[in-house]
Amino acid sequence: MRSSRQLLPSNVVVRTCPGTWNGGAELLPTEEGAVATAVDRRRHEFAVGRACARAALSELGVPPCPIPSGLHREPLWPPAVVGSITHCPGFCAAAVAFRASYHSIGIDAEIDEALPPGLLAYIAVDEEQSWLTGAPGDIHWDRLLFSAKESIFKAWFPLTGAWLGFQDAMVTFTANDHAFRARLSRPLPHTCGGTRELRGRFMFADGLIFTAVLV
Repeated sequence: MRSSRQLLPSNVVVRTCPGTWNGGAELLPTEEGAVATAVDRRRHEFAVGRACARAALSELGVPPCPIPSGLHREPLWPPAVVGSITHCPGFCAAAVAFRASYHSIGIDAEIDEALPPGLLAYIAVDEEQSWLTGAPGDIHWDRLLFSAKESIFKAWFPLTGAWLGFQDAMVTFTANDHAFRARLSRPLPHTCGGTRELRGRFMFADGLIFTAVLV
């Protein structure tokens, strides 16, 4: 994310890698199990994502360490750290920060193009679909909505350990501010304020859509 400062504050470290990058993208032994039976493309995405994450952790001052996967394939970060990893064709990124500053982070990157036919009805609630029919500008709002909900879930899951479906978050965009707000069907834990609302930001660059949520 070349312009990640538009999305995330300076105390969040972001590192990106092209999806074709091979240098240093080696898995540590405790990471291998997550992709032991995966196809080569998935193994490569996973390895590059972990390499981005280790580079970000290094800048944060955290020594190199494994980032294994949990039961639901979520990254398991060092105890003092929160983070998020994303990848799409040709691109990987990781964002990390100290847990003393944030409860969680969610980031997502998507190709800037329309969603495949039929997918919007699966991810969008009625209010979102209604808004999208008259949404302003030449923007792939449907793909942006998908990305926003991916970032929301990545921020939500580490705090709750529970699944949050696409229909469990109603997103509204503020186009001029490159911002969005999500109303959740369930509240966050009381340790995070018990809120039913999450806020995020979005941007477009290099043919990609980026979204980010901080709790």
